[in-house]
Amino acid sequence: MTTTTADREIVITRMFEAPRTLVFQAWTDNRHLARWWGLTGFTITTRSQDFRPGGEWRFDMHGPDGTDYPNKIVYGDIEPPERLVYIHGDDSDDGGHFEVTVTFEEQGSGTLLTMRSLFPTAEERDRVVREYGAIEGGKQTLDRLAEFLAS
Repeated sequence: MTTTTADREIVITRMFEAPRTLVFQAWTDNRHLARWWGLTGFTITTRSQDFRPGGEWRFDMHGPDGTDYPNKIVYGDIEPPERLVYIHGDDSDDGGHFEVTVTFEEQGSGTLLTMRSLFPTAEERDRVVREYGAIEGGKQTLDRLAEFLAS
């Protein structure tokens, strides 16, 4: 796994020993997302999911301390099983949203996943890294995906 942060982006890559179609399905199907999405120790509850360009996935992340974090993803480009683009944020309209592009590249019998999170400003990117541990959180989320795919 490699991680880079430059200007307004966080880029995390991870190799999975699973076919690209399966990795893409795990990333987009609500039945699978509930089993791995989020930081270590967190669970999620989906309120609604409309997987299409312009559709939304609304869900709550439940922290180990009992705190609930409302989330909203608005899907943009969807190119199964190669690429997925979405805007991620909370339920408010007060900013804090960022664009995520996930690519799924076949490499032998596995899949190289690259997740690019693009923030409105370098300051916003720095803030989420500092206050929310965004890089470590991304790594933990992909660790959980790897565990799910291996099960």
